[in-house]
Amino acid sequence: MGRAQVLQAQACRLDPDVRMNPILLKPNSDTGSQVIVCGKPVGNMDVMEYVRYKPEVFAAAKTAYDSLSVDFDVMVLEGAGSPGEVNLKHHDIVNMQMARYAQAPVLIVGDIDRGGVFASFIGTMEVLAEWERAMVAGFVVNRFRGNRELLNDAFDYTLLHTGRRVLGVVPYLQNLGLPEEDSVSFKAGLFDDKREVDDSVELAVVDLPHISNFTDFDAFRQEPDVRLKIVRSHEDLNGPDAVILPGSKNTIGDLEYLKSRGIDSKLRELAAKGTEIVGICGGFQMLGGEIADPYGLESGGKSFCGLNFIDVVTVLAPEKTLTRVSGVHVASNLTVHGYEIHHGQTECVGTCPVVELERGGTDGASSSDGSIWGTYLHGIFDADEFRRWFIDKLRRQRGLKPQGKICSFYDLEPALDRLAETVRNSLDIKRIYRLMGM
Repeated sequence: MGRAQVLQAQACRLDPDVRMNPILLKPNSDTGSQVIVCGKPVGNMDVMEYVRYKPEVFAAAKTAYDSLSVDFDVMVLEGAGSPGEVNLKHHDIVNMQMARYAQAPVLIVGDIDRGGVFASFIGTMEVLAEWERAMVAGFVVNRFRGNRELLNDAFDYTLLHTGRRVLGVVPYLQNLGLPEEDSVSFKAGLFDDKREVDDSVELAVVDLPHISNFTDFDAFRQEPDVRLKIVRSHEDLNGPDAVILPGSKNTIGDLEYLKSRGIDSKLRELAAKGTEIVGICGGFQMLGGEIADPYGLESGGKSFCGLNFIDVVTVLAPEKTLTRVSGVHVASNLTVHGYEIHHGQTECVGTCPVVELERGGTDGASSSDGSIWGTYLHGIFDADEFRRWFIDKLRRQRGLKPQGKICSFYDLEPALDRLAETVRNSLDIKRIYRLMGM
């Protein structure tokens, strides 16, 4: 599932369910994506292959909707992009076609912070087919900074040209404290921390071309004594206290990227000085000696030499591991939790395990001194006690006094409550409830 849909489930106080995200595209190259249907990968496809496959995945989406509609009285369908993309409309399955199947009234939401939102509303209605226009019940303006009354003339103009009203204006919320939906904001530099803070540690995260699960280090952004630095070249690695190699949608391609940019050599220099290096999922695989791809999932069936920091060997397998995990971090004896989602089967030879799993067995591997380690556990740093233990360990290595207590709670509930209250007060919620038959 996508992180956004997992977060939406949490906001509804429901367990995530793959029916909530029946079709997931995970880009693994500039022109292709891994296609995941109801939680199971079905293959890698380029654009035209996916267009031909769309009728099949649309049937899966409708089946998921029908199943959910039996279990729940109210459902909100989230579109993707604009319903007015004229080059895509004829094979679109996620916007108006799905709304028609569900017989759902449609609200078109526009981001006013990008500019041109009212022109976008009117232009979208112009390019919609007559049956599509009939389904549009109104508009919502999102991320507005300023006095709402200044928009009244624009509301009247939009009503005159579309026959539809603006049903609310949601303000721009600073420091909302929720994970970003996808890597677009990460790539745009949202995570880059420009602060120069005394009495802090620097945590460098390597920005891989096909980075996945970038929210694995989101919790560090709110820690008062951590400077998060996003690294895009070997020149950026100027004495960090620790380096994180994150997950990847294309581990082999991103491993080759590290080597082509000289980042691998810089990591070896840092490792020789005792800098802590952490790999998560794909990053864990890169830390090992070999990554074999016998089924051609990411290459032409070849084997590739990893960074050789820890003695592990990975074979990419067709079946994907998808499971929730909890256990005890061996070095700290603290509880950690998260989830695994990976193709790789990793064999650890003569290494120390990182996590003793509650279900039995172990996860991850580390060097003998513990300075280099990897895990398949996404979300391992979400656990407040373990995250503080990790930061305090880096503080000691830098010669700083450890805090010795949790300084930040990575709890999304207050942020969700704030967002819900803001949206509720910003929309004509009674009218929207009537549209939903409530």
